[in-house]
Amino acid sequence: MESLQEQIKTVVKELYGIEDIPVEFAKVPAGIDGDYSTNIAMRLASRLGVKPREIAERILDELKAKVPDCAFTVAGAGFINVELLAKSLVDSLDGKWSDNYGYNQSGAGKTAIVEFPSTNMAKPYSVGHLRPGTQGWAAKQILEANGWKVITDNHLGDSGTPFGIWAIGFKRSGKKIEETTIYDLGNIYIEMKKLLKEEAERGEKTLADEVQDWLLRLEAKDPEAVELAAKFKSISLEHTHKVMARLGISTEYELGESFFVEKGKALVDKYLAEGTFVKNPDGSVICPLDDYGIEVPILVQKSNGAALYATTDLACMVYRAETWHPDKVVYCVGAEQKFYFEQLFAMGKKLGLPQENMHLWFGTIDQVGEDGKRAKMSSRKGVVLMEELLDDAEKRVRENFAESKADDGEINDEDIKKVAVGAIKFSDFVADRKTGILYDPEKIFALTGFSGPFCQYADVRMRRVIAKNADFKRVDFSSYDWQAEKTVLQILLKFPEVVALASENLDAHKIAAYCFELAQELNRYYEKAPISTAEPAARSARLSLMEKADVVLSRALDLLGLEVPDRM
Repeated sequence: MESLQEQIKTVVKELYGIEDIPVEFAKVPAGIDGDYSTNIAMRLASRLGVKPREIAERILDELKAKVPDCAFTVAGAGFINVELLAKSLVDSLDGKWSDNYGYNQSGAGKTAIVEFPSTNMAKPYSVGHLRPGTQGWAAKQILEANGWKVITDNHLGDSGTPFGIWAIGFKRSGKKIEETTIYDLGNIYIEMKKLLKEEAERGEKTLADEVQDWLLRLEAKDPEAVELAAKFKSISLEHTHKVMARLGISTEYELGESFFVEKGKALVDKYLAEGTFVKNPDGSVICPLDDYGIEVPILVQKSNGAALYATTDLACMVYRAETWHPDKVVYCVGAEQKFYFEQLFAMGKKLGLPQENMHLWFGTIDQVGEDGKRAKMSSRKGVVLMEELLDDAEKRVRENFAESKADDGEINDEDIKKVAVGAIKFSDFVADRKTGILYDPEKIFALTGFSGPFCQYADVRMRRVIAKNADFKRVDFSSYDWQAEKTVLQILLKFPEVVALASENLDAHKIAAYCFELAQELNRYYEKAPISTAEPAARSARLSLMEKADVVLSRALDLLGLEVPDRM
């Protein structure tokens, strides 16, 4: 519709010399001739003092000569209705079709860094990192589809106060490191947090001082602390890589907090010397942000000289700017960190760092509790672990398909995994990312409605039809009228626009909504337009369209990180 908008603007300029008036389209209600309607004549009437219908008829006369691919009528007081001719839609799709259909080069020559899922060392991969991972991967895919060079980094939480907690907890546990699992380390952390809380309530800080001592030992490269940190990291990464592989996500880099501690402290000293940072009476260091409308300064170093998140994030920003020269850096972190990132980005501006920083934040994952009320997702044991969620998802899909058989055999484990993971991922995109999502298994794993399995099945069904007709000899279908395929064609033609729009705010929901719209229309289409039993010209035409629809739907699903199973 963009080209038609421009054509109408051109006509308006030629007829009336007006350039600044928008041209908008709305879908025509059922039962009225046309596909879309514009009220441009009404908008012009108030300026020109002319009846809208007279303006509409003048514009229509010009459009008929300039736009042969559409049929125009004037309706009511002056609405211009537009009917897109089916054959012209085919010609338009064929003219735009390429191996990279839907993608564009708007970001060519630009580099983006996408940071996700930023997992914590010595903690099992929890459902809390589901949205950073899925949203981060989709952001990467969408940016690449728009021509960007994308660098991905899992900014590991492998330093800071948590290390001290694990260190003293592990020492107290008496466990052998070679026999320790990620779940052991997770339980140690939970137990030590409990003890630290109880100690603080008593007004004591013996354990808290031990935690800080271990942290300082690590930053000073004490051999024992360095060895412990390395072993915690090894155990953690083995687990993290396993879970990320099951989710179908990965990153090129894993430059965690430990990589930036020394660099961050050196930068703190540098900016202190330059007067950009300020040392407080207690020895802590801050970066004032008043000039950026933020009254609360960001704390960049503790009073005991230990590093903070802001210390390592400072070094990370500078390192990325100097190493990769990004145009944009995307941080995939939940909404609870919004203010911190406002502070961090303001500090980046104050230091003159050139990259655009974006906090890609999102709401929580909720579930319906035993009391029937919506609450943040958790288990009786505490957090929901990602491996448990994936295992449960595979179990649910396996049960759903227990009696289902594809035309050419039983549904195998790989296909079950694709559906299970796809269902979980897609559930993250059913609404705007800023909205909290409800983990509702009845909807998430359903083969109907706004779900991943529904969209995946539409593509599986399409591929099955294509495969069944693989031996059919294609014939000339140039005379085919394409009326039955008109809506499918319109949706396919929207794909490039959707990809471009999704890149503006990295809104993967737009892609998910598009997948559902296309899958839904394809299901309707199958019911009214048989392929295998159609006469040869229609059969050839429909098969050619299905091949394109398969490419588009699978490509759209891929942007969200969903794979299409062989069978469902």
